[in-house]
Amino acid sequence: MKLLSIGNSFSQDAQSWLHRIAVANGVELETTNLVIGGCSLETHWNHVLDGEKEYWLEMNGTGVGRQLSLEEGLALDTFDVVTLQQASHYSGRPQSYVPYLPNLVAYVREKQPGAQLYFHQTWAYEIDSDHGGFIPHNRDQQEMYRRICDCAELVKALVDLPILPCGPVIQRLRDTVPAFDYKGGSGLSLNRDGFHLSEDYGRYTAAAVWFRVLTGKLPRTDAFEELDSALLEQINTTIEAVIVGV
Repeated sequence: MKLLSIGNSFSQDAQSWLHRIAVANGVELETTNLVIGGCSLETHWNHVLDGEKEYWLEMNGTGVGRQLSLEEGLALDTFDVVTLQQASHYSGRPQSYVPYLPNLVAYVREKQPGAQLYFHQTWAYEIDSDHGGFIPHNRDQQEMYRRICDCAELVKALVDLPILPCGPVIQRLRDTVPAFDYKGGSGLSLNRDGFHLSEDYGRYTAAAVWFRVLTGKLPRTDAFEELDSALLEQINTTIEAVIVGV
């Protein structure tokens, strides 16, 4: 399987562990990421129009030191999967999706007619985040999360894309797994800076969500010695519950 993300630092979070998880589970999965930090759907669309070489190219979670245009990125290979996402600070603001998401979907389908498109649903910020994008959500994690979920429904209505539900999984882990009860003061934050995912369990979780959606499989929990296998079991259980709607 060949996957391309048109994204930003949040697609970096999701892809960081993805190739490693695939290898550990005997799945052939090549990941390509086109990255502009903080890039919104509007800016992605503007780069379709202007053709600027603003995207940093990453392969299998590693930067290759090359910049290219969006058109060039889409021409790198024949991809099986292409993911799109909104910038995190606009992810709960419905007016920021139109007309840019429908335009991008049409453009990607023209360039990669055989690819399955997915929308990456991102996560709410940590409760003590100082990111400016938290202010329109009244610095309230639950409010930001509700708005992100509302916008995921909008995505389905606008372009009918399947969802990569990282946001719901991250939120359920925060709310139900004691090891990640940062709000209650007894657990780890799944964020490293209040908005990006932590290098360990946060990023692993996002990659595991993608792996489950794309392959139908949950990853092995004994493949990474640096992570606690019992916690990975809880992450897997949460992913499955969110995906099957329990």
